Amino acid sequence: MCGICGIFEFERREEISEEFVRRMTDTIVHRGPDDEGIHVGPGIGLGFRRLSIIDVAGGHQPIANEDGRIWVMLNGEIYNYPELRQELVDRGHTFATRSDTESIVHLYEEYGEDCFRRLRGMFAIALWDSRERKLLLARDRVGKKPLYFAADQNRILFGSELKCLLAVDGSLRAIDPQALSDYFSFGYISAPKTVYRDVQKLRPGHYLVASASGVREVPYWNLSFAQIEKRSEAEWCELLRHGLCEATRIRMMSDVPLGAFLSGGVDSSSVVAMMSHLMKRSVTTCSIGFDDKEYNEADYARKIAGHFQTEHHEQIVHPKAVEILKKLVWHYDEPFADSSAIPTYYVSWVARQFVTVALGGDGGDESLAGYRRYYFDQFENRLRRRVPAGLRHSVFGLQFDLHLSPRREATVALSRFPGKSWRVRLHRGPATPLRSCGYRGPTFAHSVCGYQNISTRRHPGQSGSRQHGRLARSARTAA
Repeated sequence: MCGICGIFEFERREEISEEFVRRMTDTIVHRGPDDEGIHVGPGIGLGFRRLSIIDVAGGHQPIANEDGRIWVMLNGEIYNYPELRQELVDRGHTFATRSDTESIVHLYEEYGEDCFRRLRGMFAIALWDSRERKLLLARDRVGKKPLYFAADQNRILFGSELKCLLAVDGSLRAIDPQALSDYFSFGYISAPKTVYRDVQKLRPGHYLVASASGVREVPYWNLSFAQIEKRSEAEWCELLRHGLCEATRIRMMSDVPLGAFLSGGVDSSSVVAMMSHLMKRSVTTCSIGFDDKEYNEADYARKIAGHFQTEHHEQIVHPKAVEILKKLVWHYDEPFADSSAIPTYYVSWVARQFVTVALGGDGGDESLAGYRRYYFDQFENRLRRRVPAGLRHSVFGLQFDLHLSPRREATVALSRFPGKSWRVRLHRGPATPLRSCGYRGPTFAHSVCGYQNISTRRHPGQSGSRQHGRLARSARTAA
């Protein structure tokens, strides 16, 4: 991962000091230990910390176009940059590096603000157009890469982490009570809110334009269900297998050592299966285990590693949550209630000893309705349609109270916070659409991974590997 940060003062014509920008970059050295880049000009200061993955020697950032009018910083990776690069070369653009970041520079020259729609990848981007005196910030479609900003009538501050902004403006520390209410309701704070009242997250699938005329946020993508395709189950399975293989392939572009997290669960095992199929060498896999057998999944990871003949690295860890809590709080910047942060920290620590980039099995449960709460949500929506509108509040309010009866004290405590429109989802666990319907035939995992006699484990009340949790915050995906 890398980190970006900066400041733009709309009316200022004096140069921003490098020292000011360095105070921001110093807070995110952990995101980019390999290189630092700073660009300053009249009213603008851009800072970058780099973890080198593509074009290690030539990918220094910020990077400019030929005449120095446009400057770009990228945290993330553009998966379709080879195709974009060829298209832009055919249109007469000249490239000075092999970096995927440079493709954004020339894409903006060609298409302006519409350039972000053409990117396929995970990214947080800052683009400075000195001729137009405007700053553009953009975030990928589902928000894999974080990007925060604080804007008023005079300036905008931005950064990959909240601490970038706080390092140069302590007045931004005022807490947002509504965001705190969201945290106690949902276990996290969703975009655009942050725990701080005057700082926002740039929303996924959006870009922001800041100039002397103001700040505007523009959506460039949204998920649409307008067209429904009808296919057989076999056709959907083949399309899913092909999509997973393609998604894995494009994420394997790297000039540094690459591997995978492996828990033995369906998601990470499927990714390792695809990598094994695509790579000419053994896949480097990393796993952790625990002394407590109830939570130890090392045996399942070991079976998958043996089946695909990976170069497997396993380590038994003894979690010391209290000892690492301070470090986790510092990295997360704002409240986050998922206890998987602890095993994620440990498995990332193990993986970093062997690889720089690690793929994980995130998003499978969200994409394929793997959590039990999706089943209950479907059931509740069907029931809701049968209840007259005048009775819905009474019926579903009673249902909510009954579900929370063992947690009555927590309910009372949460009710004291502002914003009472929340509804806590209590039903969690492994319930895929097929299983919920009573299907007991071969699973997609058997089809994708190519095995029939190796079982993958899911603990009761969990989806995928609780051991590894949500591995979005890996060497490739920012914490």
